[in-house]
Amino acid sequence: MTQDVQAAPTSPAPRYAGTRVQRVEDLRLLTGRGSFVDDISRPGMLHACFVRSPFARARINGIDASAALRLPGVRAVFTADDLNPDVHEAWHAVAGKDVPDTPRPPLAHGEVKFVGDPVALIVAEDRYLAEDALELVDVDYEPLPAITDLTRAQTSEVLVHDAYPDNVAGGMSGAPPDEELFASAACVAAENIYQQIYAPVPIETRGLVAEWSAASRELTLWASTQTPHELRAFCARLLGIAAGRVRVIVRDTGGGFGQKVVPMREDMCIMLAARKVPAALKWIEDRRENLMSAGQARHVDGTARIALDGDGNITAADIDFVQDVGAYPTPYPVLTTAAIGMFFPGPYRVPRASFNYKTVFTNTSGLAAYRGPWQYESLAREILLDVAARKMGLDPIELRRRNLLRRDEMPYVNPNGMPYDHVAPIETFEQAVKILDHEGFRKEQAEALAQGRHLGLGFSAYIEPTGAATGHLATEGATMRMEPTGRINVYVNGGSSGNSLETTVIQLTADALGADIDDVATIQGDTAVTPYGAGTQGSRSGPMTAGAVAQAGAGLRAKIVALAAHRLQVAESEVELAHSTAMVRDDPSRTVTFGELAYLAHYSPQLLPPGVSPDLEATARYVAAAPILWANATHACTCEVDVQTGKVTLLRYIVSEDVGPMINPAIVEGQIAGGTVQGIGGALLEDLAYDDDGNPLATTFVDYLLPTTTEVPPIEFGHVEIPGPGPGGYKGAGEGGAIGSVPAVINAINDALAPLGVTITRLPASPASIAALLAGGER
Repeated sequence: MTQDVQAAPTSPAPRYAGTRVQRVEDLRLLTGRGSFVDDISRPGMLHACFVRSPFARARINGIDASAALRLPGVRAVFTADDLNPDVHEAWHAVAGKDVPDTPRPPLAHGEVKFVGDPVALIVAEDRYLAEDALELVDVDYEPLPAITDLTRAQTSEVLVHDAYPDNVAGGMSGAPPDEELFASAACVAAENIYQQIYAPVPIETRGLVAEWSAASRELTLWASTQTPHELRAFCARLLGIAAGRVRVIVRDTGGGFGQKVVPMREDMCIMLAARKVPAALKWIEDRRENLMSAGQARHVDGTARIALDGDGNITAADIDFVQDVGAYPTPYPVLTTAAIGMFFPGPYRVPRASFNYKTVFTNTSGLAAYRGPWQYESLAREILLDVAARKMGLDPIELRRRNLLRRDEMPYVNPNGMPYDHVAPIETFEQAVKILDHEGFRKEQAEALAQGRHLGLGFSAYIEPTGAATGHLATEGATMRMEPTGRINVYVNGGSSGNSLETTVIQLTADALGADIDDVATIQGDTAVTPYGAGTQGSRSGPMTAGAVAQAGAGLRAKIVALAAHRLQVAESEVELAHSTAMVRDDPSRTVTFGELAYLAHYSPQLLPPGVSPDLEATARYVAAAPILWANATHACTCEVDVQTGKVTLLRYIVSEDVGPMINPAIVEGQIAGGTVQGIGGALLEDLAYDDDGNPLATTFVDYLLPTTTEVPPIEFGHVEIPGPGPGGYKGAGEGGAIGSVPAVINAINDALAPLGVTITRLPASPASIAALLAGGER
């Protein structure tokens, strides 16, 4: 038998979790060796392209594809009559099969409802031919009046969907507001706050390759998705075939941010068409399509109020708002709209709260999930707190300090029934204040104002649910296997789209087994070999995969220990694991390597006595330890506003966040930074605007402005680590940066402009909008 030669370990097993292990995926991605959907090539592969509506609303009187079909290389043109009748079921687990859903036909039938609405699907031998054929499809449109203004949708004579009177898709109310309390309050701050439409804009657009095998009646999908297993389940339901006949393969995904959680209508079309063509079918969305039809986000108009007593203590909070869901929303964000109202009290001590909202249809792209889809609650609340502080003559820091929840108040149930625990929002706030040097900044601000320069400071505090344990989100699987070489493979669902699941899973597995990190690898994103999981959404990946890895690791560790105890001729209690080696605790010179144990188990199992299993594999399914894991943070931003041009220059940006112990601090900070930059873009630049006729005005990066390194200062980080109730105490970290950054930036601008009596309550805070407010001298 060949044995690994290894010196006896002299040190205990290292702990990789909690350290800044370099990302294992970086070498592949940074050297251009990643594998994305557009890298997939199959024999005879065909290419798909969509004919899209140029009108926000129009009747389809007919479609003539004859000229397109005569173009050499065009293989098919499918319309709604060809694809829509093949739909069996079209529900996704984020809502479930029994929750009422809004319409979502694969292709427009009878009427188009927004510019970009897919009307027909062209299949050709290459994408260029498919694009050429678009011009040859003759669609007879009869333009109709459209409604694009969410504030007028409920009173418009135009109905986006006939079955929804007043264009109301849904709504909810909490307890009614306590008007007597507001009337008797020492101070009431109330503002109408409008947040514009903006979008996730992943660097990799949507894409799908679908290959149907008629002989085996199996469908293989190569996808850009955050949820491989649920995409598989959705496809099986859609086509009416067994899930075992659908395989989803996800290699690298260039960003998702929520947009790639739920399959959209174009995905449905490709799945349906795959069985009608003789080879694999590829669809890759271009950037114009992505901005025009991959879904809108945010877009809320509402009025928020807070009441305070004479000491600056919040006594009540109320929010009444309308959210635009476009024409064909995906179910996820429609469900999470309620969170805006329920989370509105935030991380503060609020005795009474009320909310009321409606979601409304418009002739625009449908609402899709985007990182922290309830972000508006923090925006509205944090703007109000600064407004209240100015009315009361208090520094916004002091007002927050009086109202933020403390560790000794946990558990705490907010007035809408949200059960906070394992958090201390005051601690992240105080850490951010300390990093900032608040007194030093106020001195600098006063000196600058004397020179005619306007500096500002904005804070934002929030609390967010992570790893929400409802429905299919409440469980996650992992399989761990020692291969014949002694190396470890860990299989998890995956869906990684920039959140470094590969690295964190390897760190956790190495710790669970006492393996050297270089001896561990992970396999993700292939539904044929990985256990079911809900994927990357809702800031769940870290805590849920940690739980699954911990349980699978405990199972495999027990098997390794049992085999090692037999090999070393000691009791199992005497075996320790470190550096991919088993050793006798009191005699570390007696060792057996993982490689030797694997060789014995795989190649000489007959040498094992009865009762000692050669099985070196374990699968576990973790069920969340708590319904919600609460993370929280404080963002602090300083800026300078040029009152002549309206230009905003961010000077410093600080985030103090509590996500529990960090599996990898570098990855946590990367998640925070990425979300923060997206929020900065939403505060200052991004605007997926439409004109009154429903024409999108920003379908390229010339018009849709994204933040770059010139707009974003270095981000400074602080960490408070309060463990959650699950394995390792880990909480989610994916969405917080995008939630806290928008209000921090807006509050910084408003602080800078406070001496001029101007308050920004309508986003984005572009130079033009700031200059217009200053010129008008109005709030």
